[in-house]
Amino acid sequence: QVQLVESGGGLVQAGGSLRLSCAASGRTFSNYAMGWFRQAPGKEREFVAAISRGGGVKDYADSVKDRFTISRDNAKNAVYLQMNSLIPEDTAVYYCAQKGPAPLSATYYTSGEYDYWGQGTQVTVSP
Repeated sequence: QVQLVESGGGLVQAGGSLRLSCAASGRTFSNYAMGWFRQAPGKEREFVAAISRGGGVKDYADSVKDRFTISRDNAKNAVYLQMNSLIPEDTAVYYCAQKGPAPLSATYYTSGEYDYWGQGTQVTVSP
């Protein structure tokens, strides 16, 4: 049984930083591509960042490029999202997702491509 558990969300002022973590269990983590998505109130879930199973390829939504960094530690079965220069528009519930098995360098941008999801962690950015 796959489990993805996010942590690290919270309330932060604009300009601040947060680091989200997602702990995975249940499958061989290094076989699977990972992604982060977010959903703000009244809006659809949107892509934030993705990382290939080896960690060598990373992709970002234009809205977070140069501010957010996705990374993974396959030895710890974890994926991270470092969020800097946060703005109120980043306020949302953030979800990690797992896709696989995946080719070594593949990343995925649409929620429908992912097989498993965490429960989400709330990020609130105050003005």
